Amino acid sequence: MKNKIVNVLCILMGLLFINGGLNKIFKYIPIPDDLPEKLRVLNESLESIVWLMPLVAVVELAGGILFAVPKTRALGAIVLFPVMTGILLVHIFSAPEGLPMAIILMAINLWIIYENRERYMAMLR
Repeated sequence: MKNKIVNVLCILMGLLFINGGLNKIFKYIPIPDDLPEKLRVLNESLESIVWLMPLVAVVELAGGILFAVPKTRALGAIVLFPVMTGILLVHIFSAPEGLPMAIILMAINLWIIYENRERYMAMLR
């Protein structure tokens, strides 16, 4: 039962990041008109760095695909960790209304990292 729950959560989180990466490339989800000013300024600042959003999009796409597949989930969790950290910090400092979802996603990511800790030990030796 635990495996099924983990698989469903990881597939959903992987799809979320795949969608986020594709949206950064193709811009098919419009930016809301009621976006707080802090977030609008932050978004414009980040988009002014020409290479940053395409890089984040590729990382989100790759990480989302890796995270959704059980065999590569441990690698996907590590790939998505810096992106999740950025998302969490944005919600802590600029958009607290999205903080509960960011905390849940970070918790899932940390859970997968913890569950696969033996796989990372070779890198640390």
